[in-house]
Amino acid sequence: MRGLLYAAVLVLIVIVVSRALNAWRRGVEPVRAPRRDELVKDPVCQTYVVLSRAITEEIDGTLTHFCSRECAARFARRERRR
Repeated sequence: MRGLLYAAVLVLIVIVVSRALNAWRRGVEPVRAPRRDELVKDPVCQTYVVLSRAITEEIDGTLTHFCSRECAARFARRERRR
């Protein structure tokens, strides 16, 4: 009976600590650098391409990834029209 009580208290402690850690982590989530083998989505043709093979352009301070130079050029033309 005493073991069951200890187990229940331990479970409650784990729940409280995990919730506190999750709340703390949400506030200070580090920016994770993308791995080189991640898939990224091309905003023009909506295809996925491996990040190491993607054409990367900085547009308005944001890195944007494309599957080809043609898609990058189409995106740039579309942005200029706005």
